[in-house]
Amino acid sequence: MPPVSSRLPVFPWDRLEPYKATAAAHPDGLVDLSVGTPVDPVPPLIQRALAAATDRPGYPTVWGTPALRDAISGWCERRLGAREVGHANVLPVVGSKELVAWLPIQLGLGPGDRVAYPRLAYPTYEVGARLAGAEPVVYDSPTELDPTGLRLLWLNSPSNPTGRVLSADELRETVRWAREHGVLLASDECYLELGWEVEPVSVLRPDICDGDLSGLLAVHSLSKRSNLAGYRAAFVAGDAEIIGELLKVRKHGGMMTPAPVQEAVIAALGDDSHVAEQRERYAARRAALRAALDKRGFRVEHSEASLYLWATRDEPCWDTVAELAEHGVLVAPGDFYGPAGERFVRVAFTATDERVAAAVRRLS
Repeated sequence: MPPVSSRLPVFPWDRLEPYKATAAAHPDGLVDLSVGTPVDPVPPLIQRALAAATDRPGYPTVWGTPALRDAISGWCERRLGAREVGHANVLPVVGSKELVAWLPIQLGLGPGDRVAYPRLAYPTYEVGARLAGAEPVVYDSPTELDPTGLRLLWLNSPSNPTGRVLSADELRETVRWAREHGVLLASDECYLELGWEVEPVSVLRPDICDGDLSGLLAVHSLSKRSNLAGYRAAFVAGDAEIIGELLKVRKHGGMMTPAPVQEAVIAALGDDSHVAEQRERYAARRAALRAALDKRGFRVEHSEASLYLWATRDEPCWDTVAELAEHGVLVAPGDFYGPAGERFVRVAFTATDERVAAAVRRLS
């Protein structure tokens, strides 16, 4: 049989290695603004919760503890404005990328089924479709898709890579369209707490979904808002029937969030102050980098939310990557996220204050 990897695109980040080597040779060192991984400390209350739970020799459950489900349900109601989110509507997952990549398979999709996602998008949406043997389909407007064979529709607001935020009206219309055509709508909302110029909203908000969670999934991560990328802490919320099916499948697969991480998630979701502090750090870095990019002749589009600036000088993205690498600054080429990004770069503002200041000096 052909290897599964033959269905997949080349792992994009491997192509960036020569440019990373160039940037790392800068006398003042590398400023890596490409990946967007958190660099700030894990908040102490979360560290304490993890440490207090280290003596857990037994297996955790896939569904998580009742306390974890309470924390997720409560956060969805408090932060998203969702209503009647019970234990049957939530499921912890082992990082949001895992859920995105394996959701089509866990839903039973395969050849003859179609999975749609934005034309500019996180590459794992396509990977998930290809792992299942389904057909990946890109869109500019989801409601203009041909619904024939369409089983799963991904939204991503705020967007990675562009930072674009879908309006309440756009979300409402897409929910209506998906229900009309019997398509499961999965909304990747991992950057929802990082809105800068607008306030992102969830598909689970009652005025978006008419107070009805059927046919909807919302994916959330603690990697960005709580600096927990290393914990692999995330969850999905929505349609109880779909969540129940995923739970049955994932039990057989042993897809369990480790018990100490479950306790850390409870602490993280119960505290909003550390999120506000982290937002302030990111806001300052964002403002500094945006000003430096403006001075260097870049045009920033969208970028009203998320951890990235979507920037262009109207030249091939790899030319931009190469030129910035000579100054010791590494950014992500826009074509990692689809051919439509071939003249953009994605600039993350997740580096330390010191490294962001170094990048600003080099760009100015």
